[in-house]
Amino acid sequence: MDWFLSLPVFLQALLASLFTYGMTALGGTVVFFAAKLPKRFLTLMTGCAAGIMIAASFFSLLLPALEYDTPLPSWAVVSFGFCLGGLFIAFSDIFLEKIQGKTASSGALLVFSVTLHNIPEGMAIGVAFGAAAGLEEGVASALSLAIGIGLQNFPEGMCVAFPLRAAGSSSKKSFLVAQFSGFVEIVACLFGVIFVLFCTALLPWVLAFSAGAMVAVVCSELIPTCFSENKLLSSVSVVLGFTLMMLLDTALG
Repeated sequence: MDWFLSLPVFLQALLASLFTYGMTALGGTVVFFAAKLPKRFLTLMTGCAAGIMIAASFFSLLLPALEYDTPLPSWAVVSFGFCLGGLFIAFSDIFLEKIQGKTASSGALLVFSVTLHNIPEGMAIGVAFGAAAGLEEGVASALSLAIGIGLQNFPEGMCVAFPLRAAGSSSKKSFLVAQFSGFVEIVACLFGVIFVLFCTALLPWVLAFSAGAMVAVVCSELIPTCFSENKLLSSVSVVLGFTLMMLLDTALG
């Protein structure tokens, strides 16, 4: 931990984003070993990912945002920023639905959708490290956020690769597409940390925006996917994922 703390904030964020990207790629490699996965397993993994993201949004983004002094009441800043993040994802979904009605390439749509929804995850990591400003407690919280997002990226990589494989793509192509969908997190993370370092006054806004976007992604993508298969298993897996991230954040932070 001391070695990591000694690194510049920019490098800390880069390493964290490389880890989250690597977990997406690792999830995609499973397609080389199986043609398909049991639906119960995918439901379990997707539900856990949803719980992890919900907990990360609260413990690693919203709570730190509330602690900053702003000209406006902190609750107003966080509430407005959170709503903006949610609206960003909502309008993105509307845009994707219009594209889906005009294109025959469902594979391209899937890649575009996942890539777009990975942007707030990467930004959240960058913003968290930028906000930490090298402080041990803040870095630990940012690190727990990166670990949590990385854990949920593993099933996400599978959820991209296996539908493509089932649609007729080769294992190699399915893997390449899956890992590419996670690469955008590196770019978004670096943008987030640079933005925060030069625009510190907007930090609570960006933290809340990232949280709102992540929760909206969970509601629009993960929750409907897993609950359509098995309600009981999905409920249990969401709770387990939330608990895992809560313990991770409180233990490291």
